[in-house]
Amino acid sequence: MGKAFAGKVALVTGSTSGIGMGIARAFAAEGADVMLNGLGEAQAIEAVRAGVERDFGVKALFHGADMTKPAQIEELVRTAESKLGAVDILVNNAGIQHVAPVDEFPPERWDAILAINLSSAFHATRAALPGMKRRGWGRVINVASIHGLVASPYKSAYVAAKHGVVGLTKTVALEVAEQGITVNAICPGYVWTSIVEKQLDDQIRVHGLPKEKVISDVMLAPQPTKKFITIEEVAGVALYLASAAAGQVNGTAIAIDGGWTAR
Repeated sequence: MGKAFAGKVALVTGSTSGIGMGIARAFAAEGADVMLNGLGEAQAIEAVRAGVERDFGVKALFHGADMTKPAQIEELVRTAESKLGAVDILVNNAGIQHVAPVDEFPPERWDAILAINLSSAFHATRAALPGMKRRGWGRVINVASIHGLVASPYKSAYVAAKHGVVGLTKTVALEVAEQGITVNAICPGYVWTSIVEKQLDDQIRVHGLPKEKVISDVMLAPQPTKKFITIEEVAGVALYLASAAAGQVNGTAIAIDGGWTAR
């Protein structure tokens, strides 16, 4: 039985760790060649890249585009097209976070979060769409957040950016709906990743609670299952959205939140 994405190329931003790496490996496991992008030590990044090739027998490249730089984002897409042949599946996953009351929020952190979490998705999508249109097929998958649908205090920039990602998703989906391209967003609740782990100290500080109470009473309080979402669960939804079965799923924001938004 053939692999679902053999012959396809997936570009996943922010894929050297966490959700992005899980999604990239999931597509590679189904036969896609992958373009990785993200931060980290060169040796660790090479281990991730080589591991994808070794484990799945596909081509895996890395491009260190800075997601705050539009020209570098375009170069990332063009490099994937020239060296791998196309960008069939674009997963806009890169993201950062900062937690602080809005009147204490550093303006430079606001600018960085908007650039990386929202504007980078625009720049990558803008660069990848012409090739998708020429081929008459494409999948754009934006990793938003449950905070693209609801808000939490102390996360003004992140919530604003992720709401923007959901709006961008809907708009582009309408523009390309007749061209064999779908555009959707995944909105996970709390997934245990390094970005969430790094939030703990900030959350402890702003809420004045110990670590265990922050996890139970702040992070997991709105998730009725009281469990962190797994990277594998998010990757599974990405695979579905790129599949033939999801050909008519377009412009949606799929919540993976343990029931958070059912309240």
